[in-house]
Amino acid sequence: MRLEGKTVVVTGAASGIGRATAEMLARAGASVVLADLSAEKGEEEARRLRDAELKATFAWIDVSSDHAIAEFAKTVLSRGEVHVLANVAGYGKGQAFVDNDPEFWERVVDINLMGPIKLTRALLGPMIERKAGKIVNVASDAGRVGSSGETVYSGAKGGLIAFSKGLAREMARYSINVNCVCPGPTETPMLMALPENHLEAFRRAIPLRRFAQPAEIASAILFFASDHSNYITGQTLSVSGGLSMV
Repeated sequence: MRLEGKTVVVTGAASGIGRATAEMLARAGASVVLADLSAEKGEEEARRLRDAELKATFAWIDVSSDHAIAEFAKTVLSRGEVHVLANVAGYGKGQAFVDNDPEFWERVVDINLMGPIKLTRALLGPMIERKAGKIVNVASDAGRVGSSGETVYSGAKGGLIAFSKGLAREMARYSINVNCVCPGPTETPMLMALPENHLEAFRRAIPLRRFAQPAEIASAILFFASDHSNYITGQTLSVSGGLSMV
């Protein structure tokens, strides 16, 4: 699966699944724009890829800020076309719903749902004009089946899944594919911050008895970003070791 001649935006690209996705898509030949809240880590990752003779640049973004999204889109589109948008950035933490505060709800929804919605809208116009493009949203199996201790996160990710399907129907007339990847538990800083007893319970629940590696999620994103998925739109793919079979 090759992406020569394509410019790809990957949010959350400084760590975890976003980092693995940026590298995999760059190795597939794409020019990758690494987008992240952490300028230091994002610049470092872009340099690392360029040192490997891959095409990579960094652009700062805060997906919870309307102004930052608008400035990011203006900067990126001034450089040329965006062929693929991978909305990977996410946020959450394990906590009982009754212990959440409203500020936490807002942050979870802003980053996991409204951020992808707003960034997609900011980059969609040129795709519509060109009648071509790929949008890959990274949700979660929590959004398909729910997750104890991640109730609002589950709701936000479920909303992202539904948004992807609705947008896929609207964009089909423009030959723009919109699909969704739902990771199960993946070895990322967010997951590994959980207590060990929680991690062990997760492992026991997964039929393959292990967590995903970020690159395994990135492989699904690469598929949806490539020409191999040209006749696939509005679909949700779980990459979860069999944790959810729906």
